[in-house]
Amino acid sequence: MFEVNVMSWLGRSETIEDTLRLQPANFMEATLDRDIALRHGDKLPPLWHWLYFLEAKPASQLGRDGHPKKGGFLPPVELPRRMWAGGRFTFHTPLRLGEAVRKVSTIRNIVHKEGRTGALCFVTVQHEIFVGDQLAITEEQDIVYREDPEINAPNPEPKCAPDDAEFFETVSPTHVMLYRYSALTFNGHRIHYDVDYARNVEGYEGLVFHGPLTATLLVDLATRTFGRQPDQFSFKGLAPITANHDFLIEGRCDDNVMRLWARRHDGALTMQAEAVFFLIP
Repeated sequence: MFEVNVMSWLGRSETIEDTLRLQPANFMEATLDRDIALRHGDKLPPLWHWLYFLEAKPASQLGRDGHPKKGGFLPPVELPRRMWAGGRFTFHTPLRLGEAVRKVSTIRNIVHKEGRTGALCFVTVQHEIFVGDQLAITEEQDIVYREDPEINAPNPEPKCAPDDAEFFETVSPTHVMLYRYSALTFNGHRIHYDVDYARNVEGYEGLVFHGPLTATLLVDLATRTFGRQPDQFSFKGLAPITANHDFLIEGRCDDNVMRLWARRHDGALTMQAEAVFFLIP
């Protein structure tokens, strides 16, 4: 299955520079159905750095799923499906709109496993975002590669979401929201806008709600509930959400640690997260 020596990609690094332009942040506000209020010098909301450092490959260099073909910075894993499995963040200092920034990305780990649905490969990428020489964000991103689903194979039984939420909000996905977020992050993955591909090739019920957008909504809920953005945040995707149904983002706070999760319309736990707020003496 793994003919290519993907382990040789360990330690590979690349650096991308960008400027935190105002327009993508304003467009993100509109995508979330909010008034456009951010201005130059304002703090960039947590996880909105994903709107920057984007890379565009020519159409001829894309794979069947709309992602760039493997074998550049990311290893050429011989598995067809790729998804964002989770991530961990430490926010050292705020990013502000208008700043020049630099992202250094490094392949930190590659692990092959056998799961319930077949072969898996997990790739962990560390991203460090700098303003000048000052480290602003440390991020670890987990990417999982999987086999195609077997035709008519049943989906794994999902876990049930917790029933002890102290606060919650309803999210109503629309195809326009998915399209806009794909455009803002230059994400060509067809599961988010090509319903025939999503159903017939990757086996989903319908268009898939972006995992990073779910994580963004969860950290935003934590920020608004606690009154400031967390110092650390982590999330793990567990089951897909499709644009066919509303879902809930929920949480509870125990002192300086907030547990958060996304609840699908059928009660399934689709993402779990944790926000940590350092206590200020």
